[in-house]
Amino acid sequence: MPVVSALAVLLVPVCRGQQQAGSAAGAAAAKDATAAPGERGRILGIGGIFFKSANRQQTREWYSRNLGLTDKGGGAMLPWREKDNPDKEHVTVWTVFPDTTKYFEAGQPFMVNYIVDDLDALLERLQKAGVRIDPKRQDEEYGRFAWIYDPDGNKVELWQPLTPKKKP
Repeated sequence: MPVVSALAVLLVPVCRGQQQAGSAAGAAAAKDATAAPGERGRILGIGGIFFKSANRQQTREWYSRNLGLTDKGGGAMLPWREKDNPDKEHVTVWTVFPDTTKYFEAGQPFMVNYIVDDLDALLERLQKAGVRIDPKRQDEEYGRFAWIYDPDGNKVELWQPLTPKKKP
């Protein structure tokens, strides 16, 4: 199963009271939420892994010393390229948030950020599939953001990086 299809299945909520495994309604909703090949609104990769720590600095130092993930405040940057478009560069940001952060849900120890090619197309498809979508949107100089919730209530961040303007 392609990564995009597997991810779409994970993002589709199942109504309370129904069993997720073997649910015909869940399978139909998953099919509706999956981007067809070439369709806009696809997940391209992981844009960030964010987690909480009660001792943020000590945790950063441990990961730097033991795993080489050096985060001096903006996150450790892990560059990569798209398999089908190797000229397209991306970066996955790995960072530790303070355990008091309100950026992701209370009680949620981590949050994954997915890079998307068309945020509006994905949100439209997810809305039709009944996925819980946070009404908040954020536009920054480095991209557009939206948030959704998986069936367990985990907040998931969606990020559409801005396309760099070509120089004349």
